[in-house]
Amino acid sequence: MSADQAVAALPETTDPVVVRRRRSAARPVLNVLMLVIGLVFLLPLLWLILASFNPRAGDSLALPHPFSILNYHLAFHAGAGAAIGNSLYLAGVSTVIATAVSTMAGFMLARRRIRFKGAFLVLILFLTGIPVTLLLIPTYQIFVSLAWLNSRFYTSIVLASMSVPFSIWLLKNFIGQVPREFEEAAAIEGAGEISILFRIVIPLIIPGILVSAILTFINSWGAFLIPLVLDANPADTPGAVGIYQFMSANGQVQFGQLAAYSVLFSVPVIILYLISSRWLSGGFSFAGGVKG
Repeated sequence: MSADQAVAALPETTDPVVVRRRRSAARPVLNVLMLVIGLVFLLPLLWLILASFNPRAGDSLALPHPFSILNYHLAFHAGAGAAIGNSLYLAGVSTVIATAVSTMAGFMLARRRIRFKGAFLVLILFLTGIPVTLLLIPTYQIFVSLAWLNSRFYTSIVLASMSVPFSIWLLKNFIGQVPREFEEAAAIEGAGEISILFRIVIPLIIPGILVSAILTFINSWGAFLIPLVLDANPADTPGAVGIYQFMSANGQVQFGQLAAYSVLFSVPVIILYLISSRWLSGGFSFAGGVKG
């Protein structure tokens, strides 16, 4: 037997002291790696915040001297406020529509026997991977035929439809975790399906609904191509399109104003996360609800 074979034949050590020493030796390397990854993501964000308060911001990471909110004033004057309001409308309407449709569809798929349900779920999972550009041309043709172009509401419906497949798949799994005993007890008391859905199931899956709603909101909030193609009305320009137009409208990029515009565009999503984090941290609480 060769030396390599002899070494390979030796049993791996399971001594807790040896395992702990190996982990302790690898921990500094992992900490340094995580620090490097964190700096890669932190430095652009730090530059964005500093540049937004620097009237003479350039492409370098420099402290503003003095701090000024002039860039925010100029960004609002350039239409950032109206664009963010349009983004709130598009994201809010699409989130409400997608969440309502996905909750009802997920409930039916999780609790009812439907023919070809397996194939339908595979189709839903397939639809989550279809790129937006593949559907944009036929969607535009439909909008032209129905005279729906340049409408924030109909654009919101398209944004909602892009998020519905994944939301259905997500909420179906959340609803599947709700014990059936709750619904059976409500049915014995005479509750119908709609009453069971709104009074039993939905209160128990609030964290899942929030996860679905936040994902839909973020996708619609950052949507660029769909609003750009389907709504050419300047008064309906959302924030993502507004930032692009703000960059291309000037011969020279105004880094400070662009940074302020980007910070303002990020604030609603941050506020949404902070508000919903209390609900998301609670998770599910089914323990003790069913007695043997």
